Amino acid sequence: MSAITLYARRTDGFEARLAHTIDVLQAAAAEHAGSIVQSTSLGAEDMVLTDLIARHALPIPLGTLETGMLHAETSALIPRIAQRYGIEVEVYKPVTETVVHFVKTNGERAMYESIDLRKACCGLRKLEPLARMLAGRAAWVTGLRREQSNNRGDVPFTEVDDKGRAKINPLADWSWNDVWHYIATNDVPFNPLHDEFMPSIGCAPCTRAIAVGEDFRAGRWWWEDEKAKECGLHVHEEPAVSMIGGER
Repeated sequence: MSAITLYARRTDGFEARLAHTIDVLQAAAAEHAGSIVQSTSLGAEDMVLTDLIARHALPIPLGTLETGMLHAETSALIPRIAQRYGIEVEVYKPVTETVVHFVKTNGERAMYESIDLRKACCGLRKLEPLARMLAGRAAWVTGLRREQSNNRGDVPFTEVDDKGRAKINPLADWSWNDVWHYIATNDVPFNPLHDEFMPSIGCAPCTRAIAVGEDFRAGRWWWEDEKAKECGLHVHEEPAVSMIGGER
């Protein structure tokens, strides 16, 4: 069964939430002209934001992290965005030598060995490339929603990240039904893995399908304690990480 069939529902207040999201995006684009980026994971929420940016001709470029461990279905969205919207996505990859050293030192399954090693892997594949994406920029747009997890239950529409940049979360009050209602209504491209019960999609080794009744992010780092389930992209004041096993 498709994700659209399962989840797309128009709920009360959707039009107001959509209008507010557009207002937030327009205000951010104006306030941070020339110094803002949408950091897209290529997930359903971020595809909604990309569609809105393109639909309203907002001067917000797109950037994504190609970790080297993404599903092929995820990577395939990058050229689809260019084809559909005429927008080239900035692609940021980890430093090859760092990845090679990490794998040689810790093995290809290091993320399963300990939380420290998993976070170190996230650090070199995601956090370091993200730092390059955001270098010299004053603001970034994310697809964070309060409904995604307990850790994100108080996500504001705008906040200041740990580097003093504006972090814009225009979908903060959207439900999963809202996301898919928008996708269905506007024929937004999306990752076909969403049709395979993967609502939250990260790197291939760290993502699995969820079962009926499981939490939205249960398929991410499923072997870890619930409180550890963040990669560091959206966590304030993460400790420093070594590339071979410390925390970040």
